[in-house]
Amino acid sequence: MRKQFLLALFLSGSLFLSAQTYRAGLIAFYNLENLFDTINTVGVEDDEFSATGLDRWTPDKYLHKISNMALAISKIGEDDGWKGGPAVIGVSELENRQVLEDLIADPSLRESGYQIVHYDSPDLRGVDVALLYRTRYFRVTSSTSNELKLYDDKSARIYTRDQLVVSGIYDGEPMHFIVNHWPSRSSGELTTRPRRNAAADLTRHLVDSLLAIDSKAKIFVMGDLNDDPSNESLRKHLKAAPDAGKLKEGELFNTMYPLFKKGIGSLYYQDGLNFFDQIIVTPSLLGQDYSSYKFYKAQVFNSPFLVQKDGQYKGYPLRTYVGTVFQGGFSDHFPVYVMIVKKQN
Repeated sequence: MRKQFLLALFLSGSLFLSAQTYRAGLIAFYNLENLFDTINTVGVEDDEFSATGLDRWTPDKYLHKISNMALAISKIGEDDGWKGGPAVIGVSELENRQVLEDLIADPSLRESGYQIVHYDSPDLRGVDVALLYRTRYFRVTSSTSNELKLYDDKSARIYTRDQLVVSGIYDGEPMHFIVNHWPSRSSGELTTRPRRNAAADLTRHLVDSLLAIDSKAKIFVMGDLNDDPSNESLRKHLKAAPDAGKLKEGELFNTMYPLFKKGIGSLYYQDGLNFFDQIIVTPSLLGQDYSSYKFYKAQVFNSPFLVQKDGQYKGYPLRTYVGTVFQGGFSDHFPVYVMIVKKQN
């Protein structure tokens, strides 16, 4: 892996200035699209994911889904010479810890040594966020689940996903990961916009709390944000800026913004290409001093095996279901990732 990445640096022409090798890291996010077990849980709106439910969700289909998701995760970053799956990956739209245990036990991931950070969220559908990490790269020192309190115009509670903060040591360096799944646009983008703005405000508060302890903290904000990089939740509330070289005081860098400006996306929503899946970093991960880990590149992992090959949805992510028809695919989102590098002594 290191040899291949060294070649990539050499070919880029911007970082390889002498006989210097670099250590690489890969951080990712993936919306797993309804990774539910087959049990109809009391008090959770998961009826469709049972043998008698709308989707006829059987053990065979569940295991097929697990196998597919494990395969996809294992191959993230392979074009950059990375093997075995990301060092750290945030995930969303999963039902519980057990589905994650089944995921990391699949043959495609078993040898990668993943561990799990997960809390149950109050979301009515029972979907959560979580962090998976390979112990050879990352050691967890603390984690918290942070509640997003939303209310409708009648002061009734809107239950949604908590925001997960995981802190630890990545290859000798303190790093922090904030995993999100912001409120959806299911009632319309304009109607639900205040909810995502509120989610962004909470995320910003979590970032600022970490920066108050260490102004040079290396923080990765990641998730399915249900907004594009140009929306006000990202630009005004989270203060995620498009240009790493022109950050103002207090701004973060949205590593996906340059890809978004090129017309690249991570999913199709209502037949339009969107970039909801994003990874955003603090300024301490930027710059040309590679004595410690710094951001190197961002990518959407849209390898051909994850793409619908034909039909009405040609070019879309190859998902598990289209309506109630089982497609045997992966997710309606593509994974996204960033590579970080530092000089090898």
